[in-house]
Amino acid sequence: MEALNAKEEQVMQLIWKRKKALVSDLIEDFDDPKPPHSTISSIVRKLEEMGYLGHKAYGRTHEYFPLVAKSAYKKQMFQRLIADYFEGSYQEVVSFMVQEQALSAEELARIQQMIEEEEGKT
Repeated sequence: MEALNAKEEQVMQLIWKRKKALVSDLIEDFDDPKPPHSTISSIVRKLEEMGYLGHKAYGRTHEYFPLVAKSAYKKQMFQRLIADYFEGSYQEVVSFMVQEQALSAEELARIQQMIEEEEGKT
């Protein structure tokens, strides 16, 4: 699965939220100033070429829908982040988050509880 650039990801987020959309629907979801129709149309066509979107045609109008689930994209991008920046180590990720104070003691306790619950299932 190819990583998306910021604009492509923004459009995918809108489509995942809507489930299906016309280009004009997507433009409505952008803050002012709204992007040109041609810009969003180009991004959507590229996403379709990349295999992220499919479409249903109604004459010359196309309704786009996701072919890649948001959860699958999120998982792939998280795995890529860990591989690229943390040498593939989840321990390094948690260590980084603790050192940067992104995780509180309470959040760490909840994570520990989740780990113990998962271990209890096996």
